[in-house]
Amino acid sequence: MTNSLSLELGRLATMKPTELRSRWREVYGNVASNVSPDLIRRVIAYRLQEKGLGKLPSHIERELDRLNGKVGTSAPIPSRRGPILPGTRFVREWNGKTIAVTATDSGFEWDNDTYRSLSEIARKVTGAHWSGPRFFGLTAKVP
Repeated sequence: MTNSLSLELGRLATMKPTELRSRWREVYGNVASNVSPDLIRRVIAYRLQEKGLGKLPSHIERELDRLNGKVGTSAPIPSRRGPILPGTRFVREWNGKTIAVTATDSGFEWDNDTYRSLSEIARKVTGAHWSGPRFFGLTAKVP
């Protein structure tokens, strides 16, 4: 990796959200979607690396597209099979806040409390009824 690219990537790590959105406009020529600063940082970093080091070979892009289903769509989320083992961590971003839950022998630990289910945590986080497994991405949305 070139020294200037390394410096640019290092600067991204310390940029504030407004600076990141401004850098996005410089790199992409449009306004960034309403996504987290971390995602903006990663996408800009990818584009800068792509410009500096070259794109992925087309056969690799095709394989990634194949694995992802279709271009522009998400890969289907497989249904969870088997038990959730103690120590498993679930991470979800909600309204700019990262929700990190750890499975324990007695339930699920989040925010210094233990809950019986992921659904209890999802309800507490969102204020609405959610399927906990769906909220944490363990199951796909039923059409």
